[in-house]
Amino acid sequence: MTETIKDAQKNHWVYRAPENWRPFLQLSRLDRPIGYWLLALPGWIGLAFASLSHGLEWTDLKWAALIFIGAIAMRGAGCTYNDIVDRDLDAQVDRTALRPIPAGTVSVKQAWLWLFAQCFIGLLVLLTLPRFAQIVAVCSIPLVAAYPFMKRITWWPQVWLGLTFNWAVLVAYAIKTDMLSPGVIVLYLGLMFWTVGYDTIYACQDMEDDALIGVKSTARRFGKNIKLGIGLSFALSVSLITYAYALNVGMSFSLVRMIWYQNYWHPSLIYALPMFIPLALHFVWQVWTLKTENSANALGRFKSNFGAALILIGLLLIYGNVFQGNIPDKDILSQMTPRWF
Repeated sequence: MTETIKDAQKNHWVYRAPENWRPFLQLSRLDRPIGYWLLALPGWIGLAFASLSHGLEWTDLKWAALIFIGAIAMRGAGCTYNDIVDRDLDAQVDRTALRPIPAGTVSVKQAWLWLFAQCFIGLLVLLTLPRFAQIVAVCSIPLVAAYPFMKRITWWPQVWLGLTFNWAVLVAYAIKTDMLSPGVIVLYLGLMFWTVGYDTIYACQDMEDDALIGVKSTARRFGKNIKLGIGLSFALSVSLITYAYALNVGMSFSLVRMIWYQNYWHPSLIYALPMFIPLALHFVWQVWTLKTENSANALGRFKSNFGAALILIGLLLIYGNVFQGNIPDKDILSQMTPRWF
């Protein structure tokens, strides 16, 4: 009988599936759905972000569904590939020792076949995308292929994971706009720092085992300053996300300066300045309540980023499509003179 892996959901449907299928479903981490959500949600964030300049359309629902299917397939493929590469390391870590390959319930050959099957599903999704979005999506392959090796050569594998896991934001933006803008590049970097923060929290579960076998991570790199490191990562994330929003709606210069323009106060400033406070407060809660020595606590804070992503999507949709009409025209602002002169 297939055992429940340590950080999996014990009552998940995977453990009610036919027994001979369970190891393959575990290999894809389907019993840990937070992973594919954190891969799909950046794509949905990208669609919401693109709606700031291109509006909402019914076809966005189709793209959101395809992004979700692609995220499940490619996250499963990525995890399968990661387990093939890391099978010797996984056997030495308590949390990962029961994964199918080190546990012997799936052979390496079977894992490769399962990997190709999932990639085929991802290919079918890819073929439905517009051509430019296809090109953007394919460009992520080197990042995916190199990721399992990063923990062996750098203390910052979470940065590489952030660059890999959030590529969907670029693909989604390209789907809707057929281009990549400076704003979405800044957003991508903001989401990358977000991933550094939440995956450092996740890595707290393995710090002792990682130290014994020589695996590197930001959790070990930050050491006693781990909460500070996570907090700085989240602060950079919120700052870059806010700036990306300003770029995409035309406020490409300092909002603070705008307050002091002569005889000018616009309602959009009230909307824009505190826009991402709910997201920032969620990050503060994560860091404040994190207990790095408690695996269950760290896993719970890591999983809470599902809610944080939904907060960001909601903010982009609400502010972009309800309040966007109150944003001042940048040509009008460019003609104004600061009150100090």
